[in-house]
Amino acid sequence: MSTAGPRSAGAAQGDDTGRLPIAEARQTRRAALRLIRVDGRAFACMLALNALAATAGLAAPWLLGRIIDEVKAGASLTTVDRLALAILVCAVAQLVLSRYASYVGHRFGERTLGRIREQFAERALALPSPAAERAGTGDLTTRGTTDVASVGATLRDAGPDVAIAAVRAVFVLVAVFVLNPLLGACGLLGLVGIWFASRWYLRRAVTAYLDEGAANSALAEELASTTGGARTMQALRLERRRIDACQGAIEECRRTRLRTLSLRSVLFPVVDVSHVLPVTAVLLLGGALLLREPSAVSLGTVVAAALYLTQLSEPLNTILEQLERLQSSTASFARVEGLALTSRPAEVSPVPADDRIEVSGVSFAYDGGPDVLHGVDFRVRPGERLAIVGPSGAGKTTLGRLLAGMDVPGQGSVTVGGVPVADLDPARLRERVILVTQEHHVFLGTVRDNLRIAAPSATDAELRAALAAVGADWIGDLADGLDTDLGHGAHRPDGAQAQQLALARVVLADPHTLILDEATALLDPRTARHTERALAAVLRGRTVIAIAHRLQTAHDADRVAVMRDGRLTELGTHDELVAAGGAYADLWHSWHGR
Repeated sequence: MSTAGPRSAGAAQGDDTGRLPIAEARQTRRAALRLIRVDGRAFACMLALNALAATAGLAAPWLLGRIIDEVKAGASLTTVDRLALAILVCAVAQLVLSRYASYVGHRFGERTLGRIREQFAERALALPSPAAERAGTGDLTTRGTTDVASVGATLRDAGPDVAIAAVRAVFVLVAVFVLNPLLGACGLLGLVGIWFASRWYLRRAVTAYLDEGAANSALAEELASTTGGARTMQALRLERRRIDACQGAIEECRRTRLRTLSLRSVLFPVVDVSHVLPVTAVLLLGGALLLREPSAVSLGTVVAAALYLTQLSEPLNTILEQLERLQSSTASFARVEGLALTSRPAEVSPVPADDRIEVSGVSFAYDGGPDVLHGVDFRVRPGERLAIVGPSGAGKTTLGRLLAGMDVPGQGSVTVGGVPVADLDPARLRERVILVTQEHHVFLGTVRDNLRIAAPSATDAELRAALAAVGADWIGDLADGLDTDLGHGAHRPDGAQAQQLALARVVLADPHTLILDEATALLDPRTARHTERALAAVLRGRTVIAIAHRLQTAHDADRVAVMRDGRLTELGTHDELVAAGGAYADLWHSWHGR
């Protein structure tokens, strides 16, 4: 069972290639701040613990400098032992605080990742059907797996590590300036190379990682479509063409990955060299001051400053090593947050006055191609059973998609109760219109789980009644009945059984309007007719629009709409159209072999 979603806003349409949108930097920052505010106490606790750990880590170089100066001044062994013990106490305190800060940070990351996954699932389910179909399964799957996993790894590992490293780096730099402003300035100048290299890298990295993510999505889409249509491609001898397409996608992935690798190959060597410069500069300047102006600086101060700057290399290395992951995950987060651009506030969705469906002057074309529907006009009365018939390619399925709000007319309008169908939010649309095709999905879980998707509060008696209404007698042959697991390693329903499960969900959903597009195509003709009649009985009083490929369905309908070449050529009851002797009469007589 599939339902249509709302028409996306302009920003949510994605680009002309059909890709899902990507959030801009400011939107990504706002989303990150919202996630931090939700768990603000844990985030503040993580920063506070990191600050305390960094403060404890600053004690050792300063105390060592004190020891050097005290020894030089002739201090006793007791004084040295006392200072050494203080170094040990501070080191233990730093270890404990750092480990607890990391623990708090990892818990914050896991909770935040859980919220991101939940948001992604909600947005994916609310994604407008046209946007999802244009993007393909590859892009959506890659965002929900690779991109979400990348964001999760950053929140769990890189995020806390970078937070700790950033606090330590700031505290170390401040400590050097407090010791001696001149030595601090000298050490800071030595880090200029890292600053320039990082700016050069950051200007290029986000775009490069976004390109890599898009290439991964394209490859996933190629592999999914090739795997899903393997038999058709073999039958039409298109294997070589599909292999070439997949190889092209692989080559694009390789090219984008080499681009990000080349950026890292420039950044990391510059960083490695830049780490040595501050320490060297402080030692040279400190040595010169000790020789010329011993009163300006002590030996202990020079040693402590050099140790601080040596200590600075560890947090800077952590930040720069994680910089690649941060840029990759930033691009991934922008792709994940891009789904939010397809959302529209529910309160702007109008409420239909009734269940009357009107199609007025509708024309439609796929992706800028020629029109496949031309000026279609008709009305469907509430509770009416309408059959839409016509030869293959007449536009029947396209019209069904427009009626369900899955596509938007290029010209004209399709309304329910005076409101454009495609403007209804998903929840309200599911109450009004449901489209059922021959493509059905069986979810992992029990039979009961699959049915309660449509009606979470349904009782077992109601579930069995819905199954009986669509002729799913095979449920009685299952050892565990409604508790039978479906999917891999369990009972695997065939196509006909999957269709019956989908139709049973329709019965439970009890929509005002039901659109059937070959919904019983996988059932044998006798079972199909029985199922359609059972559905009509169960859904009596509801509107049923059937895209009919078996004319017996048209015979049972209240009215029949005949499509040819994208136009509505006839509309009336079965008897009226047969008596008129037009296209429908020819189809009817041909179907009966006359």
